[in-house]
Amino acid sequence: MGSAVGRFDTAVGAHGGPRPRLPVVEHPRQHRGAQLIPGSVTLVRGGPDHYIGHEPGAACLLPEEFRARHAQTRPGDNPQATVFLCGAYQFSGDVGSGLLDALPRVMTLSAADDDPLRDVITLLSRELIRNELAQQIVLDRLLDLLLVLAIRSDFRRSTTAPRWCRAAAAPQLGPTLQAMHDNAADPWTVPELAEISGLSRAAFARVFREALGQAPMQHLTEWRMTIVRDHLRADDLTLPQIADAVGYGSPFAFAAAFRRHHGEPPGTWRQRERTAAQARLLTTHHGS
Repeated sequence: MGSAVGRFDTAVGAHGGPRPRLPVVEHPRQHRGAQLIPGSVTLVRGGPDHYIGHEPGAACLLPEEFRARHAQTRPGDNPQATVFLCGAYQFSGDVGSGLLDALPRVMTLSAADDDPLRDVITLLSRELIRNELAQQIVLDRLLDLLLVLAIRSDFRRSTTAPRWCRAAAAPQLGPTLQAMHDNAADPWTVPELAEISGLSRAAFARVFREALGQAPMQHLTEWRMTIVRDHLRADDLTLPQIADAVGYGSPFAFAAAFRRHHGEPPGTWRQRERTAAQARLLTTHHGS
C-alpha cells in the first residue's frame, strides 16, 4: 500500500520590527493568507507552494538561505521573536491522496484547552529546545500524532471528508469498515459483514448504502483496487502475488476485475504509471 513519511527539520525564529508580529501563511492559490496565533496549527497542502512571513506580501527567503542567515539565532536571543515549528509530510499512494484531496489548501486549527492537539504541540515545543537521545524519532512520532489529530479535527466539521471516514465513526459501521480495510484479502460476504455490525443483512445493506453511497461489496472491490494500484506503483510483487494479497482466487479473476475498473490489464497500467513516474523524476532533476 501507499506510505506516509513525516519529519521535523528545525525550529526557527522570525524577527520582525520593534514589536512582535504574528506570522502569516500564504498560498499562491489562496486570495488571502492565514494568520497564525500562539498554539495554532496550519496544514498546507502542496508544501513547496506556500510562504511564511511577518505580514501579507512580505519578501521571503528560501529555507536554505533563511537557515544560513539565522544559523546562530536561538528563540531566547530576542524577546520580540516569533518562533514557529515547521514540519513536512510526504504521502504516496491512493489512500493518502484521497485524504489530502479532501482537505482545504490551507487549514488552520486552534486547539481548545482540553484538546489533545494542544498537548502534542506543547510536547513538540519542549522536544525541539532539547538535545537528547533519539530526538528525531520522538519528533517524527509526534508529527504523526499532530497530523492525524489535525485531519480528524477537520473531518469532524467538514462536508468534503471522504464518506468512508465519516462512516468509520458510526458505531454500526466503524467495526465493519475496519475489518474490510484491514483484511481486504478475506472472502467477505454481506452476511458476515452484517454480523460484525450487529444488524440484519437487509438493515446493514441499507445503512451502508445510505452512509457510503454504494453497496458493501462494491466498496470492498474499490478498496481492493486502491491497494492494487499502490502495489503496482510501489513494489515489484508479481501479478499473482498481488492477486493473492487482495483476495482474488486466481490471476485471471484479478486481471478481469482490474480491467473492468480501469479499462486495461494491470501489467499495462503498471508500465504506463512507472514510465510516467520516471519522466516526472527526470523533469525534476533537470529543473533543479
